[in-house]
Amino acid sequence: MFTLLNAQSLIGLAVIIGLCWALSENRRAFPWKLALGAVAVQTAIILFVFGVPGADIGLAVISGAVEGLAAATRRGAQFIFGYLAGGDQPYSVENQGALFVFAFQVLPLILVISALSALLWHWKILKWITQGFGLLFQRSMGLGGASALAVASNIFLGMIESPIVIRAYLDKLTRSEIFLLMTVGFSTVAGSTMVAYATILAPVLPNAAGHVLVASIVSAPAGVLLARILVPEKPGEGGAYAEYDSALKYDSAIDAISKGTADGLMVVLNISAILIVFVALMTLVNMMLGGLWLFGEPVTVERLLGFAFAPLAWATGVEWSEAGRAGWLLGVKLTLTEFVAFIELGSIPEGEISERTRRLMTYALCGFANIGSVGISVTGLSILIPERREMVLGLVWKALMGGFLATLVTTSVVGALPDSIFTG
Repeated sequence: MFTLLNAQSLIGLAVIIGLCWALSENRRAFPWKLALGAVAVQTAIILFVFGVPGADIGLAVISGAVEGLAAATRRGAQFIFGYLAGGDQPYSVENQGALFVFAFQVLPLILVISALSALLWHWKILKWITQGFGLLFQRSMGLGGASALAVASNIFLGMIESPIVIRAYLDKLTRSEIFLLMTVGFSTVAGSTMVAYATILAPVLPNAAGHVLVASIVSAPAGVLLARILVPEKPGEGGAYAEYDSALKYDSAIDAISKGTADGLMVVLNISAILIVFVALMTLVNMMLGGLWLFGEPVTVERLLGFAFAPLAWATGVEWSEAGRAGWLLGVKLTLTEFVAFIELGSIPEGEISERTRRLMTYALCGFANIGSVGISVTGLSILIPERREMVLGLVWKALMGGFLATLVTTSVVGALPDSIFTG
């Protein structure tokens, strides 16, 4: 049943696209066909996963796979860290919630999924899936072969691993295509982190694994759309040809597991370092703002961004009574990374926010669009294409904005669909 909240989400979709058009480098080059194609692809994927008969079986399989991976990872982590990773406690515990230690119970998942992803890539399973999405994006949105493959890779790989897939073609990409690559990198998350997010949300959101997986998939077309609006391709340029092959290769299954584990360790260290630094920096800023009060509470950066983002959260389909909290979560994502935002979303007890709001915020938070990722993007691309570092530096903040808004485009599309699709 179509409601006012669904119509509200359509308004949000129009507002976000209109905002990007207003900031476009060439407002006359609005990609109408791409806009229709991107939204159509998003809608079709969402309806296929949640709306077709038997979808609940597929979602149950996804949830079961996530639970199995989480359980297997716990065994490995407990072998190394013992009770710190949730094993048998050597003392009586009065506060069960205090047993959750992020470093020992979430980050090990990234190691396991990174190794598994590398193995599936070596066995060509993940490679075939990526190629399938690449062809879909190439045909439905008119992308060049290299760009389409990079966009598809972003669904499962990180924002730096994806450019490696098309490394041989990076120097042939136009400015618009480089911007598209960066924007989609901010719009999606890596497969190594999807399971961690799903694990965090599983206790409070039905089909959490399915929602997180779909969120990363459908935000890729949204990132393409906003990138093309903000920095349109010039006539006669772009469309770098790329056969659906990749420079990302492993010598054997053991080599894939070993290198995947090493890559996962770098991701874990990166996430840990960024979280420590940015939580500390935000705490310092909030301490400096500590003398200021607003509506009976201390002023913080997250609260200020929450006020600023509340109308945007409302436009995506969140009820106004919950828009403030939703806006606050968006502020946490932008400043403290989506990891912290997901932890905060997962810690909100059932009943304090509606299931619809929690579902919409899952899609809104599921992307690497945070300030910490700016450094990761610039560093990685500067190594891969050092001769275009100045271009990357000039585009990165605009790409961050595009990636941040792309997840809200996805949220609006989800919000515009009847709730019965997801709850039925």
